[in-house]
Amino acid sequence: MPKRKIDTRAIGLDAGVGFIRWLTGAENLHYGFWTGLEPVAGNTGKAQEEYSERLLGYLPEGRLSILDIGGGAGETARKLTDLGHEVDIVLPSRLLAERCRANAPNARVHETTFEAFDSDTAFDLCLFSESFQYIPLRVALDKALQLAAPGGHVLIADCFRSEDFEPGGETRVVGGGHPVAEFRAALEACDGAVLRQEDITEAVAPSIDIEQGLFHVLGDAVTRVDAELSAKRPVMRWLLAGAARLAFGRRRLYRVDRRLRGNERSSTAFVRNNRYLVTLIKKKQGLSVRRE
Repeated sequence: MPKRKIDTRAIGLDAGVGFIRWLTGAENLHYGFWTGLEPVAGNTGKAQEEYSERLLGYLPEGRLSILDIGGGAGETARKLTDLGHEVDIVLPSRLLAERCRANAPNARVHETTFEAFDSDTAFDLCLFSESFQYIPLRVALDKALQLAAPGGHVLIADCFRSEDFEPGGETRVVGGGHPVAEFRAALEACDGAVLRQEDITEAVAPSIDIEQGLFHVLGDAVTRVDAELSAKRPVMRWLLAGAARLAFGRRRLYRVDRRLRGNERSSTAFVRNNRYLVTLIKKKQGLSVRRE
């Protein structure tokens, strides 16, 4: 009988959604906008709401048909439907699709990848809220413009690797996304015009310190337990450590240890290696949905 691989991504998503719901009372999975707020865990919900309000401020006027690409747990879609917009969500995660159906019951949920998604109708707005980085750059941009109605819009809010990005060693550098220079080149070559672009890197960066602070709390607990076992149950500690190395490998354990105890992930490192951009693009008139 073949071994079944443990779905650590699904476990992480489930835990992440549960934790942010416990902390903030909502299931927002995006960064917060921290300008004017003290960067402490108790303000996470306020920062995320401020981020959402700023994002909604980019919407064109009127009642819109919106394709929410990525969708998260459906919190943004719920806000959009509450405002009277017609929303379709496309995302590949079964777990998050379930949360979208629960949180945004008036939206239509398509459980598939954006690359495989097809539609007979065009949308007034295609929205990427921290999902653009997970799709090949030109595929994401070109397909969104294809799905947008003539004169429609594409709104992208996401992280990009800066020109100063320096790849890490054994630990992944905080942040992510496509290289910002490649994004700007793609914008120059695409079938749309950039109406507005805002760099909010400094405003969202404290989210990294909040997240790392949580992991430090967990790391302190692990350190305390490890010290107790070393002092009072050394054989048990040796057996547990050996089992962990066999199950996960030394490299993965090292990365987990740095995540729990290290300081590589910080707002300073985030600002140095990333640009967080909000970009509103208008599709050129006369261009309709194209089929491959």
